[in-house]
Amino acid sequence: MSIADFLDPGRWLSSAAGPRYLQLRRRIEAAIAEGLLPPNAPLPPERELAAMTGLSRVTVRKATQALVEDGLITQRQGSGSFVAPRNARVEQSLSRLTSFTEDMARRGYRSESKWLERGVFLPAPEEVVALALGPGDSVSRIARLRLAGGKPMAIERAALPVDILPNPTEVATSLYDVLERDGRRPVRAIQKLSAVNLGDADAALLGVDPGAAGLRIERTSYLPDGRVVEFTRSIYRGDSYDFVAELRLSP
Repeated sequence: MSIADFLDPGRWLSSAAGPRYLQLRRRIEAAIAEGLLPPNAPLPPERELAAMTGLSRVTVRKATQALVEDGLITQRQGSGSFVAPRNARVEQSLSRLTSFTEDMARRGYRSESKWLERGVFLPAPEEVVALALGPGDSVSRIARLRLAGGKPMAIERAALPVDILPNPTEVATSLYDVLERDGRRPVRAIQKLSAVNLGDADAALLGVDPGAAGLRIERTSYLPDGRVVEFTRSIYRGDSYDFVAELRLSP
């Protein structure tokens, strides 16, 4: 079936099915889902869509904008509108304390890092509080862009007490591998998740548009004796991650 036949208003447009722009939006979404409009395919120009559907150009423009906001359509200056490429999404459990490297390896991805910062520094106020540092204490800090299969996935900024990680340059791939080697791998953690819109700098690192949806995670990890060993603040691409938690009914 051609896209013109699929968008024939006699097949889907109804006075009882809600606003016309929403009906058109759903119909174009169905065309994408069924492969009539594959990833990276150009969307017919606004004038053609209006002719195919019998709708006004204002209605077509409103439907297209809704698809852009949902991430199904991208607009390129001077080139028109295109079906967005499909991004493989990663499911990460919230009930397992694992490293990014371990998570990606379980899914068959090769993980990489691009270092943004690595060394011993004076702590920021929130690091002093989170790590229970004393006056005059320094902090080991590592910050890196995490990639899987060559695709930017997350920005990870971790801070640890210097006696836990004396030499941050020893971290080549997995921080947890270094901590486990020294008998200092955390055994539990508390995580706080929040939705964010990415600023210019983080969006550029992750290869998305400024203002795109992201997930911010703050994690405080503990040793068996209860001491805080790690304070990590990470930003994940909102279009690539699903965080999953198993819930059970309390007895």
